Amino acid sequence: MRVIDLPGTYSLTAYSQEELVARNFIVDQRPNVVVDIINTGALERNLYLAVQFMELGVPVILALNMIDEVRKRNITIDSARLAKLMNVPVIETVARTGAGKKELLGKAVAVAEKQREWRPLALSYGPVLDPALEEMSALIEREALLTDRYPARWVALKYLEGDEEVQRLGRSASPAASKLEELAARVTGHCKTMLNTYPEAVITDHRYQYITSALNNGVVTREKANEGIQASDRLDRVLTHPYVGPPLMALILYTVYKITFGLGKTPLTWVQDGFDALGQFAGAVIPEGLLKSLVVSGVIHGVGGIMVFVPLIMIMFFLLSFLEDSGYMARMAYMLDRVLRIFGLHGSSVMPYVVSGGIAGGCAVPGIMSTRTLRSPKEKLATILTSTLMACGAKLPVFILLVAAFFPDDSAMAMFLITMLGWIMALLVAKALRSTIIKGPATPFVMELPPYRIPTLRSMCIHTWEKTSQYLRKAGTIILAISILLWAAMTFPTLPGETLQGFEADKAAIEERIASHKAGSDSESGEIKALEEKATGIENEQAQAALRHSLAGRFGIALEPVSKLAGFDWRTNIALIGGFAAKEVVVATLGTAYSLGEVKSDEPEPLSEKLASDPAWSPLVAASLIVFVLLYSPCLVSVVTMARETSWKWAAFAMTFDTVMAFGLAVAVFQVGKTFL
Repeated sequence: MRVIDLPGTYSLTAYSQEELVARNFIVDQRPNVVVDIINTGALERNLYLAVQFMELGVPVILALNMIDEVRKRNITIDSARLAKLMNVPVIETVARTGAGKKELLGKAVAVAEKQREWRPLALSYGPVLDPALEEMSALIEREALLTDRYPARWVALKYLEGDEEVQRLGRSASPAASKLEELAARVTGHCKTMLNTYPEAVITDHRYQYITSALNNGVVTREKANEGIQASDRLDRVLTHPYVGPPLMALILYTVYKITFGLGKTPLTWVQDGFDALGQFAGAVIPEGLLKSLVVSGVIHGVGGIMVFVPLIMIMFFLLSFLEDSGYMARMAYMLDRVLRIFGLHGSSVMPYVVSGGIAGGCAVPGIMSTRTLRSPKEKLATILTSTLMACGAKLPVFILLVAAFFPDDSAMAMFLITMLGWIMALLVAKALRSTIIKGPATPFVMELPPYRIPTLRSMCIHTWEKTSQYLRKAGTIILAISILLWAAMTFPTLPGETLQGFEADKAAIEERIASHKAGSDSESGEIKALEEKATGIENEQAQAALRHSLAGRFGIALEPVSKLAGFDWRTNIALIGGFAAKEVVVATLGTAYSLGEVKSDEPEPLSEKLASDPAWSPLVAASLIVFVLLYSPCLVSVVTMARETSWKWAAFAMTFDTVMAFGLAVAVFQVGKTFL
């Protein structure tokens, strides 16, 4: 056995020669085990180096030295708890007396003999840095930049920290290093704008948050509490209280929805009126034919049905940015940890849930990717498979449309209940999975609690615009393309010639009678009005027949015998099929279907009013559809992301299981509602 005494250092960042020597030896010589001797009296500060070892993947043992001095100060260190939370061996020692030396050597030999592979720890560094780290890590792995020496994520961290030694090695290893430096510079600028600080400070802050969270989780106990209680501690005593905290969290979430619908009603009407005017203008200037149908029904009424909800979504994103920037969002995750444990999940599953739409407006794709921080593969898999059951931003337009149409007096409560239903179903499904096909032990949870901050208006506006612009880009690209495809499916094939001739003959006969009456003395009689209404009815009948005859119409009608069990008609079926690609398409398709299946009037009617006045719809049908949209198959992008993080087998399982479960619950809601309402 050979023991190497490396220079004392507080970190592995190459700021000094000692740090560089220690780091290079560990990386180049790859020792079987590293013993990190820690001054237990300054445990938080000294664990910073241990976290860096863990991020590098080094097999490490923590030696809590001078443990006797700590005990004299009436401080108790639960080393077993620390070992469990940080997933590394911890030995208490007193170098002056030799206490613990034998145990330390024995543990070092045992770890060294295992010869395990280096497994780097992947900490989350928040919503600003995590996406950049993913992008940089992917580039590093693709170009094999220094990956023969370091883990890819660790190299990315060093670029964000401005580590000159790693940058120098990168430049000599690959031309791709210049791209990494550009990405790091971009992130630095973004941090200055958003957080008024540098990436290095954010990284340091999150590492210490990880350490502090572990120490506060039953590791350090003081017999006498500190007299000076921080303001954040006083807030946490209330906001994270086991009994007071959850009701306050529910009240805060309900208030977000109440403010959203209260403030968003007027601007939503403005946007709706704008798209109605645009549709009328396009209908007036474009000649009759397929182009007019495409522009008015396929684009304006399709994509416009999505865009009208932008004011509501902007307000919601603004309020959620306040909760996130203030530090309250992390407290929500902390409170939910004990709940998630009951259902077989890890406390770290909270953030993937929240990101996926646990507070309405998220997205399942980054939510799925954020599960990479979970240590247990089975907890990660259960989290991935259930995170898509949340009320993501893509589902919001559907919910807002149906709530506005059928529950206008209880909009905030309806949205709150939808969000709660997403959580309930995700937890129940997770419990079922963890009890059957994804069995496995639970792992301990360390929560990073950022300090409370008063968010800046600038930061909140930037966050709001970033999320809203993503929504707008998706509406202007993916949703537009799918809307055009679905318009084509709802337009072709056209009605047979003989059917068209029949409708035209009926309309010609009516128009001839109208002209005859107008030529006579009774040009203002009620009979003319009745004939005009009859002509409009024939045109509506023709439009409905054309839609039913189309490819999408036939498919929707074919599914109707089954879908009627849940209250869905053939037009709803078409919309739900489109929703497999992207959930926003449900609204766009309904807008197109109702536009194609009617004659344009002089006063356009919002889609919500069309649904409310349609005899095929009712509050019960709306509730059934809300349940189905919330729970059925993830969108296409989420499925691909899920397959990359797990496998195509699990992605296919999620699509099938979620759709069957969603339909079963939708049928139950509709059938029970019909029986008792």
